[in-house]
Amino acid sequence: MQSRRKLRFRLIVSFALFGFGLSALFAFAALNIRTRVEDQLVNSSLLDDARWANQQAQQHPGTPAGSRLLTGSMYSDRTIYRAPLSWQNLDNGVHDIYENDQDGQRRHYKLAVYRENGIISFLRYDVSREELGKQQLIISVIGAVFLFGLLSLVLGFWLSRKVLKPVSELARRLRDFRKTGKAEPLAPDFADDEVGELALALDEYSQRLTAMVERDREFNSDVSHELRTPLAVISSTTELLQGSPDLTDKLRERLKRIERSSRQATELIEALLLLSRAERRGPTRGETTEVAKVASDVIESQRPQMRDKPLEVELIVRQPVSINAPASVLAVALTNLIGNAIKYTLEGRVTVEVSGDRIEVIDTGPGIKPEDAERLFQRGVRGEGAGGSGAGLGLAIVRRLCDLYGWDVSMRPRTGTNGAVASIVFK
Repeated sequence: MQSRRKLRFRLIVSFALFGFGLSALFAFAALNIRTRVEDQLVNSSLLDDARWANQQAQQHPGTPAGSRLLTGSMYSDRTIYRAPLSWQNLDNGVHDIYENDQDGQRRHYKLAVYRENGIISFLRYDVSREELGKQQLIISVIGAVFLFGLLSLVLGFWLSRKVLKPVSELARRLRDFRKTGKAEPLAPDFADDEVGELALALDEYSQRLTAMVERDREFNSDVSHELRTPLAVISSTTELLQGSPDLTDKLRERLKRIERSSRQATELIEALLLLSRAERRGPTRGETTEVAKVASDVIESQRPQMRDKPLEVELIVRQPVSINAPASVLAVALTNLIGNAIKYTLEGRVTVEVSGDRIEVIDTGPGIKPEDAERLFQRGVRGEGAGGSGAGLGLAIVRRLCDLYGWDVSMRPRTGTNGAVASIVFK
């Protein structure tokens, strides 16, 4: 994963690198030009001076040889042997030589040689001092590069603060809106520039989002009212009918199924409304919900699915568990988990075990693949095996409810035998 840095930091670094790079490029160009120009001037001057000395020696044979720039040495073809051995075979031109001076220090010289009409003139120019000056110039230029780089960094800090101040102010205003829960127009407080255009776009987005949230809130309220009313009528009617003395056992059983289905629908509506609002609500009057009791009610409501199946459902309470959540939320989660276990298990046993801080649903069905355990909680994913019909939304709803209340829900295959284990860990 790439690291994410603040825009201000990137601006400062970019400005500093630009200033440093530009200064370094300028310093390199200045040193290169200085070296080339100096070398050409020195070579040209030495060669001209050697030519002038040669001409003076030809025109005034008895006059000692001199130099307009430097003192040099004049030899003829007969006296050339007196010259240093390393000079005697040099051609016309300027040569770089390295010799020791009187103090024994090795120095760098430029030697101009000119041969004409039997006369050889030598002019030696000490460039060691020039090299010392060049080193001092390089040190000065490097210091200037770092100084300008530091100045660019300081200037980058100042400019970034000034340039990004409107962006920081916009971010602060947005954070204040999140705290107060009320959005106010942003664009009037900013200039008509890029930041103002961004603020205007945020205002338009906020208006659309507010309208959408308001429509969702109204829809949730309408659904809550319109669905709960007929369900309440169904519940009250079945309750009255069950009090009739002339009911047969078959009719009484059917009325109980209608009552359970009505209660499940009411619980599901309440859970879905909580999810749509992302609202975490506890039980009324500060009461806690007994996990075992809810699990027992869910098991009873799922018994009609076990008809014509050699299947047993068992509830084991090893340790009572109470949670601070509505019974309807837990009932919806357990209905999906226990209902799936009963649906996919053709024969054998489904065990619901309550212990410690969790509840587990253990079945003897075909089981699941380890790599599919997490994928089954995705929306639209259905399990493989018997009874694999449905929209694949049940486990996705369970995951969202558990995330809302901070619970951990998971599925895993049983070890050493067929079947799967679904568990909810309460925190």
